[in-house]
Amino acid sequence: MDRKLLAVDAACLLVYLVAASPALTGIGIHEWLGLGVLVVFFAHAAMHVDWAVEAVRSAFARPSWARTGNLALDLLIVAAFMTVTVSGIMVSGAVLPALGLYADGYYFWDPLHAVAAKVLLAALIVHVVVRAPAALAVLRQRGSRRAAGGDCPMDN
Repeated sequence: MDRKLLAVDAACLLVYLVAASPALTGIGIHEWLGLGVLVVFFAHAAMHVDWAVEAVRSAFARPSWARTGNLALDLLIVAAFMTVTVSGIMVSGAVLPALGLYADGYYFWDPLHAVAAKVLLAALIVHVVVRAPAALAVLRQRGSRRAAGGDCPMDN
């Protein structure tokens, strides 16, 4: 992990936390930000595609509980995120009408959206906790190199 990836990851988390708070933003902004989070999610995934390929490859070549657990957690996040996105679009009261569309099945999609959002939040909390040591190492290394007056490889 480098400083640039860490900054993008932190921005992704911040955008998600704002979008995931309809009481804070209001429903309309929540829905449009939710679509924005979809774009941010794909940017995040594109930046980490090398890690994902290596995680899948190593999960089969050199299986370990840590690798398999991280991969399973990431797959859960992707599944929950996609469920939240699709169900959110289907219950939309701002985005769909703005596009002249309407979706049936509110009583199916709304509870699914609520449950998937809670699963996603829980999985993201675990994701942040699991990745925190690597993020802290990047921050510590950067600070200690600057204090020593050396060049930080994370600045490249």
